[in-house]
Amino acid sequence: MGNSNFVDYVKIHCKSGDGGAGSAHFYRDRTTAKGGPDGGDGGPGGHVIVRGNQQLWTLLHLKYTKHIKAEHGENGGGQQRTGANGKSVILEVPLGTVARDFETGEIDFEITSEGEEKIFLPGGRGGKGNEHFKSATLQAPKFAQPGEDGEEKWKILELKLLADVGLVGFPNAGKSTLLSVVSAAKPEIADYPFTTLKPNLGIVSYFDHKSFVMADIPGIIEGAHEGKGLGLRFLRHIERNSILLFMVPADSNDIRKEYHILLNELKQYNPELLDKSKILAITKSDLLDEELTQEIKKDLPEIPYIFISSITNYGIPPLKDLIWKELNNPIIS
Repeated sequence: MGNSNFVDYVKIHCKSGDGGAGSAHFYRDRTTAKGGPDGGDGGPGGHVIVRGNQQLWTLLHLKYTKHIKAEHGENGGGQQRTGANGKSVILEVPLGTVARDFETGEIDFEITSEGEEKIFLPGGRGGKGNEHFKSATLQAPKFAQPGEDGEEKWKILELKLLADVGLVGFPNAGKSTLLSVVSAAKPEIADYPFTTLKPNLGIVSYFDHKSFVMADIPGIIEGAHEGKGLGLRFLRHIERNSILLFMVPADSNDIRKEYHILLNELKQYNPELLDKSKILAITKSDLLDEELTQEIKKDLPEIPYIFISSITNYGIPPLKDLIWKELNNPIIS
């Protein structure tokens, strides 16, 4: 495959600004040779800030920006002049981005709404000038407070797609084809395993100008939770979907078994995924006659199911109806 413009993981080195030092200045003018302390405070260092931007859907713009550095605060001056604040750096990210510490792996925060801002690394506080330290017993403090150092750390930004419906299935289950049929998304489709090397999002139109977002997650294989195949790289994208649409082709040797393998991969990765609403779509149903369809129905999992064909459009309108019903009246399956 060619280079992908979809980037869902970046590791960046961040450095927030140091705070400016306070001033140890004393007031002087033509008539005052020995005035009192009038040193101003240092300005705070700039933060490294992460902001949500719904116009973005990938972290590609940060892929080659390995070092992020905010400005230092300026030192304080005489006549109680406060140093200028260091300029913060703002990293725009897609909604659904998770920020975590590289060393500990702990999650710092998640960005889920437009314009939401979180401080990745706070800037150092500015030092206090000597004016703050004068007292009845210390009339002329000749010292001031130094600025606080900023923080310096390696951080991880990780994207988890925000979608209403996540398509779950083995390679060649027909996920990309379905997405191309029900939305304007044009994923690359070819007849070999792992044809989808990046998630694709599509907006599916419904009645009365209503719509929902569908995500085509690259094919899972048995052992994906252990990192096999595309494994852990894409399983995280399923975490944010409201509904999981399992897709198993009609020519599968054992539809129930295939469904349970997929279910087990999700369970091993994150058991909470099983709490989501689930629908089973038997794809490529244009290969079936009525007798085979009835035979297959006898051994399907006890969740809402539907037979579809993206090629002939069979079952596609009822599938939209079923998804819309589940989205608005979610039933834990």
